[in-house]
Amino acid sequence: MSIFINSDSKVIVQGMTGSEGQKHTARMLASGTTIVGGVNPRKAGTAVDFDGTSVPVYGSVADAMAATGANVSVLFVPPAFTKAAVIEAVDAGIELAVIITEGVPVADTAEFFAYAQSKGVRLIGPNCPGLITPGQSNVGITPANITGSGKIGLVSKSGTLTYQMMFELRDIGFTTAVGIGGDPVIGTTHIDCLEAFQNDPETEAIVMIGEIGGDAEERAAAYIKDNVTKPVVGYVAGFEAPEGKTMGHAGAIVSGSAGTAQAKKEALEAAGVKVGKTPTETAELMRAIING
Repeated sequence: MSIFINSDSKVIVQGMTGSEGQKHTARMLASGTTIVGGVNPRKAGTAVDFDGTSVPVYGSVADAMAATGANVSVLFVPPAFTKAAVIEAVDAGIELAVIITEGVPVADTAEFFAYAQSKGVRLIGPNCPGLITPGQSNVGITPANITGSGKIGLVSKSGTLTYQMMFELRDIGFTTAVGIGGDPVIGTTHIDCLEAFQNDPETEAIVMIGEIGGDAEERAAAYIKDNVTKPVVGYVAGFEAPEGKTMGHAGAIVSGSAGTAQAKKEALEAAGVKVGKTPTETAELMRAIING
């Protein structure tokens, strides 16, 4: 089992013919993802060869879905064109759109997220590494060779910390690891993933990685307290950050005690979550739970 993607997922790549799209499509194919097409209106009817695998290019998401039965799209589209690309995917009826693009204007994200919600389409991102169900499907830019399948679910705001946690717990493995992105508005939240992992019979325990700024982790703590029965361990990036300092992610802004790593840690611990001071300590807490 897994959440959001599995071996049956048929993936199209919006922006596949660009340099980033080609690079990461090759990596996704190499990790076993079923990629059935790319989308580029100017190159419809052509194909791109990836080490002997020919992937056709369609003029629109609707055309690609009609021809292939695709149900997932991953977007490597420049920020200025991301809103239009997401709306196109939503209008075509895609089930899941994964937006890797960094630097998408927050107003654009708010607009296309509200539109996707109204149509029942799940978005992940923007400014995220995507998600991976090891051995089945890898949609985005997560390295597929750092971990295998297992019994842990992972949800993280940070792409780099997603990779580190996957590597640290590679001896146990993961059902699905989801990098949700750190922008102020994102399509899928910690809570969305916690709910899905709680309902996934194969996921035995959950790692949740947050960071300073905003109140997403505090809201997730309240949700865990009321709804999650599986063990959760957490890590909050930014314990050493000076107050008032804007960090790398657009959403990581500290104001007063709200939004600080310590406040988030306390909220999570009050909900029964064990919180590590470092990623390695967090991994050890999870290992103790699984092996205990």
